[in-house]
Amino acid sequence: MLKQIKSMLVLITVVFTTAASAQTKEKQSLNSKEQAIVGISGLAGKGELSKLKDQLNAGLDAGLTINQIKEALMQVYAYAGFPRSLRGLQTFMAVLDERKAKGISDELGADASPIVSDKSKYGRGKAILEQLSGNKETGPKTGYAAFAPTIEVFLKEHLFADIFERDVLTYQQRELVTVSVLSGIGGVEPMLRSHLNLCLNVGLTPGQLQEFVAVIRKSVGETEANAAQKVLDEVLSNSK
Repeated sequence: MLKQIKSMLVLITVVFTTAASAQTKEKQSLNSKEQAIVGISGLAGKGELSKLKDQLNAGLDAGLTINQIKEALMQVYAYAGFPRSLRGLQTFMAVLDERKAKGISDELGADASPIVSDKSKYGRGKAILEQLSGNKETGPKTGYAAFAPTIEVFLKEHLFADIFERDVLTYQQRELVTVSVLSGIGGVEPMLRSHLNLCLNVGLTPGQLQEFVAVIRKSVGETEANAAQKVLDEVLSNSK
């Protein structure tokens, strides 16, 4: 009897250890959909449309819905401008036409849920940013918000309310879109640093962010990946 109990305890230990190990490994990796989001967003931000087609196909093959990819490409404009976003969407339209001609049927997916709230758009955007950053905004405005108060309103009302509030993508997915676009356009290290910190706050792990850089290296380019790696190293060093 004692031998059976010991055997059972060993079995339970093995099961839990294996499950924990698998969970840890999973948290250190981006899944195929997340990797596709990185590639799509980075290339759209950079404007590499021929390479973007391959990533769009990879995203659809990985199970991203049409609406999820459209949402990522629409978000691109908040960081890289309407021209990059619109060219990305036009490229996506062409990809969908090509796939349809081949008899491939892709899932449309859910659209954004209606927003029902008594809060002002500014209040909703402010609450979302506080949730992403984990910090309450108190005290007088500083920096760009004090220098150009109107753009601070645009940021809260449009970026974080109009865009981030749409539930087609999760906050984690939206932050992956953001850091990928910023990596693709380059020269915006302070913003990339800020959003890599937000990535950690919304639950992306250091291992997943290292893999984000690896995807940027493979899909977007060495220069962009090296710059992103430098900023990520700083962020992870300061987060310890």
